[in-house]
Amino acid sequence: MATIASPQTAPARKGNARFFAVMAFAMSAIIVAGFSLQLAMGRSSFAAPVAYHIHGVTFMGWVALYLAQHVSAARGNWTLHVRLGKLAYVWIAAMVATGCAIMITVARRTGGPFFFDVNEFLISNVALLLCFGGLAYWALQRQRYTGWHRRLMLVAMAMLTGPGLGRLLPLPLMIPHAWTTTIVLTFAFPLIGMIADLRRDRRIHAAYWWGTGIYAASFIVSMLLANSVWGIAITEAVIAGTPGAERPMQAYLPADFTP
Repeated sequence: MATIASPQTAPARKGNARFFAVMAFAMSAIIVAGFSLQLAMGRSSFAAPVAYHIHGVTFMGWVALYLAQHVSAARGNWTLHVRLGKLAYVWIAAMVATGCAIMITVARRTGGPFFFDVNEFLISNVALLLCFGGLAYWALQRQRYTGWHRRLMLVAMAMLTGPGLGRLLPLPLMIPHAWTTTIVLTFAFPLIGMIADLRRDRRIHAAYWWGTGIYAASFIVSMLLANSVWGIAITEAVIAGTPGAERPMQAYLPADFTP
C-alpha cells in the first residue's frame, strides 16, 4: 500500500488519512472479533492441520500490515509507509495462494460450513479472493494517486471482512441465503466511504464506483458459475473421494444442531 501523496492541502490530506485509518481499524476489529468469538465459544481451535495455520498467519499478518500502513499515513510518516508498503506486493500473492489452498482443503475435509452450499463456498470464495488480489494490486499501481489508492484498497479490504462478519452472524438461521447475506453486508464499508465522500467533497470518487462495481460483478458472476452445471461439476470433481463429498451439496442443518 505504498502511497505517494497527491497534491492536496496538508489539512485535507491529514483528514482523509484519519478517516481511512478509522475504517481500517473498524474492518480489522470485525475480522479479529469474528475469529476470537468462535475460538472463545469452542467452535474452533488451534488443533487443525498446518494449512489452516499458514492461512491464518498470512491473513492476520495482512491485517497487521494494513493497520500499520494507515497508522503511518495518519501520522504523516510517509517514509515508513512506503517501506512497509513494499511488502504488500509479496503479501497479496501469498494471500491468494494460501487462500485458494485453504478453500480446497476445507471443501475436501468437511465440505465447508454446513450453512453454505459447497459449490458456493468453494467457487464464489475463490473468485472473490482473486478479485481481492486484483483490486489490491490495482491499488498498488495507483499509489501515486492517493484518492484512487486508498479507496481501491478499502474496497479490497472490505472483501476480507466476510469471514469475520460470518462468524458474528447467526448464519444457520439464514439458510439458504447465508452466503449471499454475508457478502452483501461487506458492501457496507464502501458505502460508508461513498457517504463520507459526499459529505466532504459533494461527489463520490470514481475509485469507489470502479472498485465496488468490480466487486459486485465478480460476486454475481461467481454465483452464476457456482450454481451452473459446470460449477457443480467442478465442485464435485474437487471433493470426489473425500469426506467433503459425504455431506449434501446444499446448505443444511445437522440433526444435532441446536440454536
